[in-house]
Amino acid sequence: MTSLASHDRKTRTRRRRSLTKHTVCIAILSVWAVFALAPIVWILMMSFKQPADIIAYPPRLAFTPTVDNYVRIFSGPEFLQPFVNSIIVTVGSLLLTLVIGLPAAYALARFSFRGRENIAFGLLSLRFAPELLVILPLYLIFQKTGLSDNYLGLILAYQIVTLPMLVWMLRSFIEDLPTELEEAVAVDGGNRWTAFRHVLFRLIAPGLGASMMLSFIWAWNSYTLPLVLSGRNTQVITTGIQQYISYQSIDWGPMAAATVISMLPGILFAIFSLRWIVGGLTAGTVKG
Repeated sequence: MTSLASHDRKTRTRRRRSLTKHTVCIAILSVWAVFALAPIVWILMMSFKQPADIIAYPPRLAFTPTVDNYVRIFSGPEFLQPFVNSIIVTVGSLLLTLVIGLPAAYALARFSFRGRENIAFGLLSLRFAPELLVILPLYLIFQKTGLSDNYLGLILAYQIVTLPMLVWMLRSFIEDLPTELEEAVAVDGGNRWTAFRHVLFRLIAPGLGASMMLSFIWAWNSYTLPLVLSGRNTQVITTGIQQYISYQSIDWGPMAAATVISMLPGILFAIFSLRWIVGGLTAGTVKG
């Protein structure tokens, strides 16, 4: 009986400790969620406010919502043109990253040659270097080659943001796959391209989806590169929102509405690709 009572006390103690840990974790995560989401909620509320409600002090949490700010941004080129430019540049950057990065990742994972690790580290170092470090040389080169204020120039510059991560993630995925898969295809008369297209590509699809989605978010939110390298014709959304700031005033309502709309592509990509991102990242980091 004494042993049974002691066991019950230990069990209750463990349960109380476990409950306390879970409660603390939930409390910390709740505080962090409020801290992270509060600015987004505030901007969303601001986008539905009248100018008088936006500048009111103390801030008005109860107000009559209006869609005038959204009507304004969709009825003029100040928002629509940068938004379309962002789509063109981001999609173009991802396509070029895919064309360059997929063969590069396969070569770095499957072929042994001198300087392989140096090349891989060189690609990764593009993410180490601050964008401000390379922006001036890029600007001078683009001015001399006619790539300034040009879609192609921005797409090439965005490779600094998108290419390193895709190459390193896909290299990890391909290295995790056994070479016996390609050897089996070779026994059946296939070549490397056949093995990659019919076998490896399907197996690395989660990693490819995850890296492409993350690359999209990084390219879409890029600010420093388009701030310097774009112009009136190629201004993207991250810099285009600044048009609502003038010398005399700031159009808080339209700027908040434009910010909300500009967040939607990244949020939608994250929602629809969550399974790909989680599955891809975990599969790409586990060595077996």
